[in-house]
Amino acid sequence: MSESTVARITAVDTYDVRFPTSRELDGSDAMNPDPDYSAAYVVLRTSAGGHEGHGFTFTIGRGNDVQVAAIDALRGYVVGRSVAELCADPGSLYRDLIGDSQLRWLGPEKGVMHMAIGAVVNAVWDLAAKREGKPLWQFLADAEPEWLVSQVDFRHISDDLTPDQALELLRKGKEGAAERAAELLRAGYPAYTTGPGWLGYSDEKLIRLAKQAVADGFTQIKLKVGADLADDIRRCRTARETVGPDIRIAIDANQRWDVAEAIEWTKALAEFDPYWIEEPTSPDDILGHAAIRSGVHPVKVATGEHVQNRVVFKQLLQAEAIDFLQLDATRVAGVNENLAILLLAARFGVPVCPHAGGVGLCELVQHFSMFDYVALSGSTEGRAIEFADHLHEHFLDPARIDGGRYVAPTAPGFSAAMYQESIDTYRFPDGAFWVADRAERETQA
Repeated sequence: MSESTVARITAVDTYDVRFPTSRELDGSDAMNPDPDYSAAYVVLRTSAGGHEGHGFTFTIGRGNDVQVAAIDALRGYVVGRSVAELCADPGSLYRDLIGDSQLRWLGPEKGVMHMAIGAVVNAVWDLAAKREGKPLWQFLADAEPEWLVSQVDFRHISDDLTPDQALELLRKGKEGAAERAAELLRAGYPAYTTGPGWLGYSDEKLIRLAKQAVADGFTQIKLKVGADLADDIRRCRTARETVGPDIRIAIDANQRWDVAEAIEWTKALAEFDPYWIEEPTSPDDILGHAAIRSGVHPVKVATGEHVQNRVVFKQLLQAEAIDFLQLDATRVAGVNENLAILLLAARFGVPVCPHAGGVGLCELVQHFSMFDYVALSGSTEGRAIEFADHLHEHFLDPARIDGGRYVAPTAPGFSAAMYQESIDTYRFPDGAFWVADRAERETQA
């Protein structure tokens, strides 16, 4: 085949997409009181007859333009690559981007550039799964263990996870995988909801949404805490009286506390039987999490949405600092690094309960949990995917809940594609919504 007829990446298009969620205090918590859920969104255009790869990084408003600029800086690494070669080995791009010495200096492997790499790498996996005609979870579950191991970067984690150990885990995960895939398609995957618990919501709204969550089949809800102890006691009491003793209530401090404060505050809420305390302190403080876990027992500790790479996750696991690992689809460098994190969790026997409180995150993380169930851990015990009921209508293949469980996606890809109309409407600052919003504010002024 001639050079001219090989399908290639022809363009990397980026968009600054922002939704005005702060107007209703959706997503509000002790550290982020006014988030505007946003996506630094990327589309890989190809000459391959309509195939495209979609990806994004989640932010909460200001600074989304900086994240878009970081993705733009990666364009030269992607345009011109063979689609077939890229999809046959997404790790080739991951290795090129992570291995670039000048890009690494901006991290290394953390922060805005690392997240930009994740957006582009995720878009490649979306493209690869689409070309195979499979949802990403199935694409991963059907893959040969040797190939999956080739996609993982074992640098800095091989002291507790070697390629041979990963291969053994994945080979074992293949046993019974077909039966688990059928069960997943039949029954879905457990979910819990953060919907009732945003910090800015009134008690009346909390009660209404908590009752609705139970009626919808959820067996766990989550409340944001950490701004004011008296308010937290009142809200936890209200929630517990509303849902009764059999529904789990998790609490989430969003990194608000120092170590001693986290222990004291969590103990003050213990009478309401919290299932876990999430992000009690800085996500970089491994030993702090270990101290908190010891200090708040039997309340469990969960963290991960702001953990910046596989190395920090390794140390959290080594230090026995967490009971639940909350990976995030867009915080690290995409599918390749999340495969490493899933393998680490399986190696240590720690359940993965992904973070999904943001635009598009429910759509993405469901694929990781479903792959983990079908072809790695083989279990849903102690596991649930977060669900936040915001902004799903903007996605071509939105996350769906039935009876408190995620319905397994069947459409090919990573469920990342947004409607072009939504992008055009909420593109910042020149999308139709934001233009009209500025005009209205100027009129009122």
